[in-house]
Amino acid sequence: MAEGIFRKAMKGGDFQVESAGVAAQPGSSASAETLAVLRNQGIELGDFRSQMVSDTMLEEAEAVFCMTEGHLEMLEMMHPDYEEKYHLVCDFVELNGKVGMDVPDPIGMGRKAYEVTSEVLNGAIGGVIAFLESREGVK
Repeated sequence: MAEGIFRKAMKGGDFQVESAGVAAQPGSSASAETLAVLRNQGIELGDFRSQMVSDTMLEEAEAVFCMTEGHLEMLEMMHPDYEEKYHLVCDFVELNGKVGMDVPDPIGMGRKAYEVTSEVLNGAIGGVIAFLESREGVK
């Protein structure tokens, strides 16, 4: 879901957007609920396939945005050489009175949970983009 929302927000920008997981089942498609919630926002993600994060991906990344503190900690343990690139998606915005909150995981929670996750991601994306644009050489 984050990949689709970020791609839409960056339309016309020079960012390359790619998502990966610390415990992903490689080759899985996005859930039906994710696809439906994104479709309501004019976002198509039908060709999405999950993948595990890799050293190559991390080496090439300008920044890595994690959904939860747990994901960030796993990356730090699995790939400590790149930890200066790791951030929480919500590190750059105050949502529900908190900066740096976890993005809620909607899996198995029904359609409403996916909509809440989408609201959090859409609320955070402006801060992520502002952070990236503020970095030297990134447009």
